[in-house]
Amino acid sequence: MPTIVRMPEVLANATEGVLATWLVAEGASVRVGQPLAEIETEKAVVEYQAESDGVLGRRLVAAGATVDVGAPIAVLLAPGEDDAVLAAFLAQVGQEDPTPDGGAGPAGEVAVDGGSGGGAGPDGGVDSGGRVAVGGGSGAAPNARDDAPAAGELATRGGRIFASPLARKLARDRGLDLASLRGSGPRGRIVRRDVEAAASAADTTDTTDTVRDQPATAVGQDRSAKAAVAFTDVPHTRMRRAIARRLTESKATVPHYYLSAEIRVDALLDLRRRINADGGRRVSVNDLVVRAVAAAHERVPNLNASWTDDAVRHFTGVDVAVAVSTDHGLYTPVVRGVERMRLRELSEAIADLAARARERRLRQDELEGGSFTVSNLGAHGVREFAAIINPPHAGILAVGAAEQRPVVTDGALAIATVMTCTLSADHRIADGVVAAQWLAAFTRVVEEPVSMLV
Repeated sequence: MPTIVRMPEVLANATEGVLATWLVAEGASVRVGQPLAEIETEKAVVEYQAESDGVLGRRLVAAGATVDVGAPIAVLLAPGEDDAVLAAFLAQVGQEDPTPDGGAGPAGEVAVDGGSGGGAGPDGGVDSGGRVAVGGGSGAAPNARDDAPAAGELATRGGRIFASPLARKLARDRGLDLASLRGSGPRGRIVRRDVEAAASAADTTDTTDTVRDQPATAVGQDRSAKAAVAFTDVPHTRMRRAIARRLTESKATVPHYYLSAEIRVDALLDLRRRINADGGRRVSVNDLVVRAVAAAHERVPNLNASWTDDAVRHFTGVDVAVAVSTDHGLYTPVVRGVERMRLRELSEAIADLAARARERRLRQDELEGGSFTVSNLGAHGVREFAAIINPPHAGILAVGAAEQRPVVTDGALAIATVMTCTLSADHRIADGVVAAQWLAAFTRVVEEPVSMLV
């Protein structure tokens, strides 16, 4: 029997995703685990893999469409099923409409709110040719109908308001009455762009009314000031919104505290020179820092943890996220089992994750998990900084530049290469003494780097 393939929740708590690219043509056979499509999330482009063998009978959304999580994106035929079976299945879907919030419209149209059952997508229905129409994102719906409601006609039938789950949520969040909106989706269905347009119109009206209420002199001064300032608005990307949301949440909900240490790294740099002298894969200072973090976690395991609503979760292995800056934004891919890796193996793993982050080819699982992050701005000449914790991690280490500074040893003044590292820790997970013990352990490992190799 044919099955509906739905938009997966590839990013935790996501409500939608962009179907960036189809990787399989209609009529092509697919096997379990074969990539069907590339789905763009806020942080990466993820390959969505087939969950069963079959034939891709119908692609329901166009490449580039924004689709609600749970909405149908394709119909997969079982081996041996043909176009006649596909047509019958689509007709059956149109007649039965098995989803909880669905309903049949004119000419057998199905309006489905993306529940767990089969049917059309949250912005779609079944057109006269039996194709499921799923709207997506901003702009025109991929399978928009020409017979949409006339101006002023509401997307209501028999007292029901037809709207996608995302449209309902946005309207609720913005205080809009769905009954007052005109839907632009198939058969007048209210979709996200309708809610956003209504909200934008309301904001414009509010702004106009405010300006009208101001004295004439104030309005004139405002216009003069705007005329004197030139600016360019760069629209927020999905990733920039995600970064803003997560970091704002972190600063608002995680009780940060900060500890700094000035660490002598001459021995570390000498070890790096000796490792790289044999002509093999070159190891960076950051590779050594990540390995030292794992060694410190083994010595002070109470910081190898993450926060949950019910408990502090302690880990036996050390998974470290490494901050990678790209043209698209900041990624924090996670290196698994750092404590078990040889240095060159660790270096290769970090380089691979960083390269694929710049190409936006990371898998979603590579962006999740871990208990700690390393952020290194030393290569940019930054001497010292404090970083924001990536929830639910216990902490993040901000690594500055290694530079020659005057130091005093046993009363004698000398010059040493010093690197300032600042630990941001979550006070819910670890008190100050634990963080201080961890930073002291990290300092000892860096200043006596041979210890991380044994």
